[in-house]
Amino acid sequence: MTQSPAVRMPGPSGPVRVGERAARTLVAELARRNDPKAGLLVGATPESAVLSAAIDALLPDDRLTLVPAEGSAATLREHVAAQGRWVADRVRVADTLAEADAAEVVIVAEPFTGTADEVRSAVDGLSKYLAEGAVLSVAAPVFRTEGAGAELDRQGLLHGVRTDLVLRNSPPVRVHHLRLTPAPVALAARLSPAYRPSSVPLTRDMHIDSNGVAAAGISLGLAALARVARPKSKLWLLPALAAAPVAAFFRDPERDVPEDPAAVVAAADGQVLSVQRLHDERFGEGEWLRVAVFLSVLDVHVNRSPVAGKVVDYFVADGGFVNAMKPDAEHNVAAYTVLDTDHGTVVVAQRTGLIARRIVQRAPVGALLAKGERFGLIRFGSRTDVYLPADAAEPLVGPGDKVVGGSTVIARWR
Repeated sequence: MTQSPAVRMPGPSGPVRVGERAARTLVAELARRNDPKAGLLVGATPESAVLSAAIDALLPDDRLTLVPAEGSAATLREHVAAQGRWVADRVRVADTLAEADAAEVVIVAEPFTGTADEVRSAVDGLSKYLAEGAVLSVAAPVFRTEGAGAELDRQGLLHGVRTDLVLRNSPPVRVHHLRLTPAPVALAARLSPAYRPSSVPLTRDMHIDSNGVAAAGISLGLAALARVARPKSKLWLLPALAAAPVAAFFRDPERDVPEDPAAVVAAADGQVLSVQRLHDERFGEGEWLRVAVFLSVLDVHVNRSPVAGKVVDYFVADGGFVNAMKPDAEHNVAAYTVLDTDHGTVVVAQRTGLIARRIVQRAPVGALLAKGERFGLIRFGSRTDVYLPADAAEPLVGPGDKVVGGSTVIARWR
């Protein structure tokens, strides 16, 4: 009999199925690392979508250890051998968790459904198999738990680097990526942008942020209510016709991020308002190079990290709601994400505007962001500023230039 984490698995209420989307979310931290790494998958079964996703994420120099769910490890070994020599050379099946070595990414294949105490005990037990700066990826159903979800929410507040809600699963699950010990800043440069299920795919190259899906749903709901309340009126057409443009505002296209390590990319789509050197004691001593970009209501409003780095601070500054194109807009309400990088401190400011009143920031302190990775958005017209150490960066854009978030190179490290 194999040894799995000490949590109660799904009971009479039915199993918690992990579909392809949830599986891809669980293995996201394994898939995004481009350096040689060791992974540990606990609770694996031959038919598991998580096992399939983990194998697909392997690179030539990677190693993956599997701890089977209850049952014989022999069946899992046969499954691994059937995948071919390439997989068999990189995947090892351990009889029990005690036989596993520490790994950079640890994944629990089956969602937790037990009590808070059971989940807390399981996380403590799995922490012994986490290398320094490693990530533990776990999930729990949004409903039908006896405290597992609440405990993972608590763990996420303490150690979370990202939380993803996967609605397209039966039942919906929330995936938590936990880092119990600090990760080095240099690791960020070896990461690809994380897969995020909050971005709903329409085509291979175009997605809609989950905020857009919700906004479009509200518009259609209002249209339905208006049609029922006033069946002879045409007023229902207003919210119905608004659903498509509202969703389009939250479009989230795929972008080709420059591989040049010296390149600093735009944090958002839009037009460059100014490129200037200034002092701002909130971010430290010395001079800063600030590139300010205005986003019209027609631009993509998803914000991306201009560099690879570690989120070390996040704060919101109070202010007004002046037109984002005016100089006084720098005193508007703004959210500041402070990154530690190999080249020094970099700051991204998400500023509200005359219409934009809502800032979304999804990267908690401690998270590692790859260059070009999505980390938030601003609703309905706004401004995004990037602050770079002035002596370390050379600007490559000027006022009036159009830039594309995650793709256009706005500066280079000297």
